[in-house]
Amino acid sequence: MASSASGTATNVMLAIFEKKTTQIDLYRPLRNYIAFNYSEREAQNLEDDLQTVKQLRSDVERQPDPSLTTRRDLLQNYFKALCLVETRFPISPDKDHINTVTFVWHDAFKNKQKASQQNIHLEKAAVLFNLGAVYSQIGLSYDRATVDGRRQASHAFIAAAGAFAFLRDNAATKASIGSSTTVDLSVECAGMLERLMLAQAQECVFENTIAKGSTPGVCAKISRQVGLYYEEALATCNAPPLNQHFDRGWISHMQLKAALFYAETCYRYGLELHEKEEIAEEIARLKSGISALSEAKKNTKGAAAQILDAISKLDVHLNRNLERAVKENDRVYLMRVPSPGSLPPLPAFSMVKPLAMSEVLDASKEKMFASLVPDSSAKALSRYTEMVDDIIRTQAEKLQQASELTRVRLKEMDLPESILALEGNFTLPTDLKEDVEAVQICGGPAGLEAELQQLKDLKRVNQEILVQIEELLQKEAREDAQFRSQFGTRWTRPQSSTLTKNLQDRLNRFAGNMKQAADSDARIERSVREHLALMSILDRRPIESALPTLARPIMSLDANEDAILGALKQSLRQLETLGAQRAGLEDMLKEMKRKDDILPKLMTSTVSYEDLFRKEISKYDLISEDIAHNIEAQEQLLQQIQAQNAEFAAIFNLEDYKASREKCYKQIQAAIAKFREIKENINEGLKFYVTLQDAITNVKQQCNDFVMTRNIQCKEMIEDVHKKMAGLSFQDTKTTGAYDNNYRSVGQPGSQQPTDPRPQTPPYYHPPEQPAIAGYTHPPPYSSTQQMPSPYHVPPQPTSPYAPPQAGSPYAPPQAGSPYPPPQAGSPYPPPQTQQQPPANHDYGQPAYPGWRGPYYNAHAQQPGSHPRPPYTIPGQYRPPQQGGYYKQQ
Repeated sequence: MASSASGTATNVMLAIFEKKTTQIDLYRPLRNYIAFNYSEREAQNLEDDLQTVKQLRSDVERQPDPSLTTRRDLLQNYFKALCLVETRFPISPDKDHINTVTFVWHDAFKNKQKASQQNIHLEKAAVLFNLGAVYSQIGLSYDRATVDGRRQASHAFIAAAGAFAFLRDNAATKASIGSSTTVDLSVECAGMLERLMLAQAQECVFENTIAKGSTPGVCAKISRQVGLYYEEALATCNAPPLNQHFDRGWISHMQLKAALFYAETCYRYGLELHEKEEIAEEIARLKSGISALSEAKKNTKGAAAQILDAISKLDVHLNRNLERAVKENDRVYLMRVPSPGSLPPLPAFSMVKPLAMSEVLDASKEKMFASLVPDSSAKALSRYTEMVDDIIRTQAEKLQQASELTRVRLKEMDLPESILALEGNFTLPTDLKEDVEAVQICGGPAGLEAELQQLKDLKRVNQEILVQIEELLQKEAREDAQFRSQFGTRWTRPQSSTLTKNLQDRLNRFAGNMKQAADSDARIERSVREHLALMSILDRRPIESALPTLARPIMSLDANEDAILGALKQSLRQLETLGAQRAGLEDMLKEMKRKDDILPKLMTSTVSYEDLFRKEISKYDLISEDIAHNIEAQEQLLQQIQAQNAEFAAIFNLEDYKASREKCYKQIQAAIAKFREIKENINEGLKFYVTLQDAITNVKQQCNDFVMTRNIQCKEMIEDVHKKMAGLSFQDTKTTGAYDNNYRSVGQPGSQQPTDPRPQTPPYYHPPEQPAIAGYTHPPPYSSTQQMPSPYHVPPQPTSPYAPPQAGSPYAPPQAGSPYPPPQAGSPYPPPQTQQQPPANHDYGQPAYPGWRGPYYNAHAQQPGSHPRPPYTIPGQYRPPQQGGYYKQQ
């Protein structure tokens, strides 16, 4: 194993002692502040945290622990607690603050000097100093005679350098404000100690490099960096305010170490030069190293004997190599030796850097005093949240604009639709495709014939019902006329034509409506036939099969179509990748904001809020830079795609394809518009026929009631006429018997009922047998004061439920330019007629003939429990014909 030319220098390094403090009570002042500014209950809830702070401070005050690592952990935990205390408990001479706490700390290098301050900055700076000191002691405690011991020692010195660097950057300036300060907590002292610890860490690395047998050149670079660290520490010690603060032994140690490792570098570098046969520079480097050692020997007061011994050994090695090099140069190379001042600086390479103590001392995850949030921290959190939201909003807008720009530019270039068309993957615009699918779902043009047939069926059903009503009324009128002719003046009830005038008027109007509707149906059928060829494109499945195709050119001069197409596809894939990256960047921003919990850092920060904000915002700045690069790359790629698409369009004759495709789109749109127009007209017709059927059926029921009532009247009237005729015969017999003495008076005892000598002739008319009808009873005696309700008067119906046909319907007046002739007097499908009131001078409530009292006219005299009025309960004598399910009344 190779060894260092300086020999035992590895055994001599420096460690720093901790600062001393005086006893102080933090528990009572902190608790009183919580109870006064928050509540006694809050103070009770935080009792454990207060006891923890008290115990940590007490442990720091006592003598150092037997275990250095335990002491290190204690100082780290106490520093985190101080960070939490700083943001919640103002400690200062101010009367509104905690002004009963005074921290006292002695200088680590001159124990008689001390600092006394009523603020927490001195306490934090002293704890950081002691933490660095403990790390240096840990490094010195390892066995540096072994490789593993030197590695562990190097890590400890690196941590010590980190502690002193953290002290310099975050606490030294604040602790040095005021009249009561110590030099050991100054920025200069913290910086000097950081350099000293780095020098010792690099020295451990150098010793391990030698032990591993690395090349002279590598060893020279690492050795030179050791010397530079010592030189920097020495320069700081020789400048105010440190030049009178350290013992002479400290100064001599750093001075000799700086010279030793400069000479070691010259020795190692000379070995490398000798291998390269650069003898002249080797001689100059060796002379420079020997000169540095000679100068260092002049100031050895207080230096360790091991360092002096290492210098002597190195001096022997340098002189031996110099003598050899001079002889070889004089005998062989004969090179001119340059002066040391003309040589370039020796190369150096640092293998160490201070440990980032911000992570080690991060108190943001600590839960101590978490329930206490000062107003300043809450306001700072709100301000930071606004800053983050503004950044995310701005970047999100940029991403959306980039995506929208890509969409618009590609649409202008008809990409990727043109490429898909070339490959046979035709696609319709989304809105147009949805319209076509809607047409096909409802049957398409082929289904219009079935709907036209439905119109015809509904019209036929309505016509049949009208015919049935007409036949019903005509039959009743014929029977009435027959009896009127038979009985002459004895037949005193009103004629049918007088009573059915309103019904006939309504039937005539229905017939007129049906005629107009038939004209509209014809116009619809004609429109379907005329435009069937136009609408037939909607029956193509899939609809894309109706689109024109984009084909490759029949002839090509250079046959580079595939190359152009492939390049364009590749660019589009790259553009798609950039789009996916933008989506990922936006998700990263949102996720980062979701996880960004800065409040604990605000509560423990040792720097100003603005500095903390800048540090935290820098995370978002990195993503913002990625977004900017993405947008820039997209713009360049779009320009490239535009040029490639121009070549593609020229070779594949894209303009003609676009023109034919647009023409096909317009044809499909026209077919959809015409289909919808016809479909709406058919639906309007179906609605008209269905509602008209309801109205006609209602009239039919009224006619059935009317005919049934007239039949009852007819039967009763025939009986009454026969009675009258029989009574007339009886009177004739009685008059003749007045002159017959043998005839006894009616009602005398023993008399016999007279008999009619005339033969009994059958009645002139036997009415057909009527079935027994529930609810019809003999009426009570007729009273002339009773108001007779008319059996033919139907209460007025509500306003027609049929809405007027919409504009554009064939059942409404056609618009200007419509191919349909205007219908007569409004829509050919007029709304069903409302029930009209009978004329004022027509009283249907009069008896059918004098003295006749039908049950229907005495409806008001019904007794409780009797059946309802016949027109609403008796089923119609003539039922409507059976209809299909589509027209079945609900």
